[in-house]
Formats: sequence, structure tokens, C-alpha cells
Amino acid sequence: MRNLPIATALLAALALGGCATVPQQLAGQNFNAITPQIAARQDVHGDRVRWGGNIVAVVPQADKTCFEILSRELFSDARPRPRSQSSGRFIACGNGFYDPELYKKDREITVTGTLAGTQKHPVGGYDYTYAMVDADNIYLWPVRTAEDRRGAWPYYYDPFWGPWGPYWGGGWWTPPVVIVRPPPPKH
Repeated sequence: MRNLPIATALLAALALGGCATVPQQLAGQNFNAITPQIAARQDVHGDRVRWGGNIVAVVPQADKTCFEILSRELFSDARPRPRSQSSGRFIACGNGFYDPELYKKDREITVTGTLAGTQKHPVGGYDYTYAMVDADNIYLWPVRTAEDRRGAWPYYYDPFWGPWGPYWGGGWWTPPVVIVRPPPPKH
């Protein structure tokens, strides 16, 4: 009976630890908390980072592939938060060929690597300064499903959501259906 609180705490820690598993190649604690925007402004070199976001463009080159990424905050499992505020764009280049048909625009990606200064490239008519990352790991996340979005509490979870929709739009109260018909043609 005396060991019950210890066992309960141990089980709770194990359960919470299993909720956010970082993919092995992205794991580690030695990452600088600097944002892409600050890294570009300060022209930082050599710091280790783990950044993620949505792919804007993929440019395969002879010996490496470079990704232009719109940064997003990361969940505790290192996956980008879909609708979080961006802290700028960055470019991550990894050795080898990454197929642009797999690494498509808007897909979620997380990279780890070392900051390698900045580069300027046009975004529309603006000359944008990108933080550069020499990536040692590039992780393409699986496409999110509707189940992923409903279960990612508290960001997508609504306790009143069911197979019929949220309680305010298909359950207890439904707004009236209005049908608008065009006027008949004049002869």
C-alpha cells in the first residue's frame, strides 16, 4: 500500500512520455532555441537547430537538395504545428537527392542541422534574407488525416465533436437551410 503513490507516479510518467515520441533521427537536446528570423537577422553560424514547417520549394542540385521552408513552431514530438505563427522562411540543404514529387509543396518537414549563415533570394519583388541550415536529418511527415486533427488536443479537439459534426452545426441546433433560386427567364 505504501508503494501505491510511487507506482501511480511511475505509470503516469510512462503514459505521458509515450504521448510525444520524437522520431529517432530528430531526437536530441542540444538545439539552440533561435528562430529562423533572428538567425537571418544576426547571420548566425555553427549553432545546432531543429526547425520545421511547410515546404515552399524543392531544388535538387548535383550533390544535394535544398528546401525552402516556411517555418512553424514544433509540437513536443518535433512535428510542425499546422496553424502556428511562422517565424520566417529558411533554406535547409541536405546531401543527396530528395524527389520533389515526394517532397511536395505544403508538406510538413522537420530538419536538424547546423546554421550556415544567410543567403538572399527574391520572394516576389522583395529581396528576402534566408537563414541557411546544413541539414544532417530531413524528416518528411506523413500527411495528416481527419483522425489526426481530431485527436491532437487541445489544438483540434472539441469534446462535443462526433460523427455528426460539432454540437452547434449538425447536432442539437442546425441553422435553417435557405435555397435561393434564380428568377425565371423573361420571354
